[in-house]
Amino acid sequence: MTVLGIGISYGLATLAAMFSGMPIAFALGAVAVVFMAIYMPSASLDTVTQNVYEEMASITLLSIPLFILKGAAIGKSRAGQDLYSALHAWLHKVPGGLGVANVFACALFAAMAGSSPATCSAIGSAGIPEMRKRGYSGGFAAGIIAAGGTLGILLPPSITMILFAVAAEKSLGRLFLAGIGPGLLLVSLFGFYAVYRFRREYAAAKVAYETTGANSAILAHDEFTMAERFNALPRVLPFIILLTGVMIALYGGYATPSETAGLGGLLALLLIALIYSVWRPSDLSPILTSTIKESTMLMMIIGMSLLYSYVMSYLTISQSAANAIVAMHLPKWELLAAILGMVIVLGFFLPPVSIILMTAPIILPPLRAAGFDIIWFGVVMTIVMEMGLIHPPVGLNIFVIRNVAPDIPLSEVIWGTLPFVLLMFFAVLLLCIFPGISTLLPDLVMGPEAVR
Repeated sequence: MTVLGIGISYGLATLAAMFSGMPIAFALGAVAVVFMAIYMPSASLDTVTQNVYEEMASITLLSIPLFILKGAAIGKSRAGQDLYSALHAWLHKVPGGLGVANVFACALFAAMAGSSPATCSAIGSAGIPEMRKRGYSGGFAAGIIAAGGTLGILLPPSITMILFAVAAEKSLGRLFLAGIGPGLLLVSLFGFYAVYRFRREYAAAKVAYETTGANSAILAHDEFTMAERFNALPRVLPFIILLTGVMIALYGGYATPSETAGLGGLLALLLIALIYSVWRPSDLSPILTSTIKESTMLMMIIGMSLLYSYVMSYLTISQSAANAIVAMHLPKWELLAAILGMVIVLGFFLPPVSIILMTAPIILPPLRAAGFDIIWFGVVMTIVMEMGLIHPPVGLNIFVIRNVAPDIPLSEVIWGTLPFVLLMFFAVLLLCIFPGISTLLPDLVMGPEAVR
């Protein structure tokens, strides 16, 4: 069979395994092993476990479970809810201030957890009921949290960026810095949209009240005295200490990413022990259990994705696909559009972890040849993969929100997230026009890259 035939059958087999309901890790591993048995020497099957182990035996990947531990320590304690409450106290006078507070809460939590589902779960469990109680529509409340949760894979420390740095063989510190500007851009866009959407819902509720007398909680106003606002500030202090400690250790050159992850996990456990008295085994059990479950799931996906990519490379599927893209001789920006379009399609079915590990060998060589900054592309690709977290049919964050707020119909959740998908697309356009949004900070802090 030709390479094209093998590649098509490889893709179809993958889709069939995915749609069968099999867990992603096992689907990728099963397809890889079957094609190894058919098209590779029989001795290669004896090295499956060795290949998976060698691919996962990366000191950079060690940071993933440690960052997950840090996020779980915050999300499974009252710390996440306290962060949200403090932000709300200071932003309640802004139109849609509760929505804006949730966007900021998601951004701050994401900067500490590095995980999108963890951010959605921690902030959504407190934020969605509060927004609903104050008259926000279900779709609006769900959309804010689902979209805010995607910041977990863009703002450092991002697990997704760790994997991209490994796949692209690029500096993780530079990639983390490159994500800060676009992350702040998305926070601003989400915040402005929250204000705009709130004004629309408020105006509609006011008209309904004047015409039919139907009252809505959105017309009510929370009031906080200055003393109450300042009393809320200490609730943010643990997050500032944690975030500052991690950033100084990482960007000050005092610790490697893996050591920084360990420092973050220990700091998080220490802070919740001192401030929230979370130190007993019964208190720590949910945190450690959640960390083990999520870490095991991610590491299994990573290991099987790498095995899947190895088989792809051995069968020259990835090299042929890259050659085919190059052979099309597309102009620079059309090449980028074609690659990002492929990533969007893959986002319908796969999580960011699998997309990066499966596509990096295919897409990075032609992008380098076209002269694109790979660090910049990593940020753009991350935003595009963020879209996949909040659009159907998979949309991981959508289903996290469904677990947090089962009373909101799935259709409302989906419609609530679509405006944020458009805002992400707009952010990608801005990054293409003004790449300095991403590249300026790493160049200032670490100096220009020797080779772009």
